Amino acid sequence: MKGVVLALIAVIIVAAIGIGVWYYVSTPPPKKLLKVGTSPDFPPFEYIDEKGNVVGFDMDLIRALAKKIGYDDIEIITMDFDALIPALKQGKIDVIAAGMTITEKRKEEVDFTIPYWNADQAILVRKASDFRPKSPDELAGRKVGVQTGTTGEYYIVDYENRTGIDIDIKSYSSFVLAVQDLVNGRIDAVIVDTPVASMFEKQYDVVVSAIIKTGEQYGFAVRKGETELLNKLNQALDEFMKSAEWSKLVQKYFGSG
Repeated sequence: MKGVVLALIAVIIVAAIGIGVWYYVSTPPPKKLLKVGTSPDFPPFEYIDEKGNVVGFDMDLIRALAKKIGYDDIEIITMDFDALIPALKQGKIDVIAAGMTITEKRKEEVDFTIPYWNADQAILVRKASDFRPKSPDELAGRKVGVQTGTTGEYYIVDYENRTGIDIDIKSYSSFVLAVQDLVNGRIDAVIVDTPVASMFEKQYDVVVSAIIKTGEQYGFAVRKGETELLNKLNQALDEFMKSAEWSKLVQKYFGSG
């Protein structure tokens, strides 16, 4: 009887080991994902397509870089633009990919990759309006929309403070809301980055009235001290920008290489 019990125990142990081995072999390991924070209201860099997916130049680019440095894919986490840096610092995301301008103020809180895009600011107005400002001076007394936390907001607030010109500045959680208010006549102009202004011209009845030369550059942001991730992203980004893949990506979203 004792021998039967021992044999039964042995069978159970072998079966358990077999099940464990089967489970280990048949269950793929969890994917290694790079958590990417973005604000999908900045076309063509990041926006929501007709299927409800977050897509855009930045998303394609950071996904390609993530795969080059050993990740299986990216996990996109969306939020308001001004919530991105706090989320990064709190460890909720690994990197910011949001058409974010590299500034000295932001560099106090995060580390940036090498720049991947150049931009200025544009004054966007309604097509149907006769209002065609050629400089920020002409925004005096006008209602001007900006997105909270952007360099466009920083610029026009600083300009107002430096010059003493009275501008009625209205901040929005997204550029899309600002442009919609512009189209509906609730505000007179929007200050927005030039590549995005060009995209809004195609989507709405708005037109760029003037370009404000600010000489901005976009970069991806990582937490302070994440040197290994930063170095890997920089190397991958530098190589990507020298490749045919870069030209194809630019062509896809901007129509020129």
